[in-house]
Amino acid sequence: MKKEIEDMEDIKVFVDDFYTRVRQDELIGPIFMEKISDWRPHLDKMYAFWNAALFGVPGFRGNPFARHAPLKIDRPHFERWLELFYTTIDTRFEGFIADDAKKRAALMADLFLSRLQQLNGNSDRVIF
Repeated sequence: MKKEIEDMEDIKVFVDDFYTRVRQDELIGPIFMEKISDWRPHLDKMYAFWNAALFGVPGFRGNPFARHAPLKIDRPHFERWLELFYTTIDTRFEGFIADDAKKRAALMADLFLSRLQQLNGNSDRVIF
């Protein structure tokens, strides 16, 4: 039975499930696997990110765009990322916060893609 995303435990469930799907994906999996050798710090950062994004809880530090700017990624990668994210959320969750998570993911994907296209392959202009 689906439920609302209510707290950090629910965030951990969807983040863990999502990144399991990502690692198994033939399009975006290799990109992640090449850059991340120890998944624990990345997952911990993603828990904090989504806790801040969805519930306003302080604790996330970082510049997500700067980490993605040097990667060779484009529209198909973001489309797959969103597809996996939506599938993950829709499989386990429903309600306002679940919908908000999907909206925020879509906004982030659009923003990252737009900024990457503006950089035109020159990630040296990104402030880390």
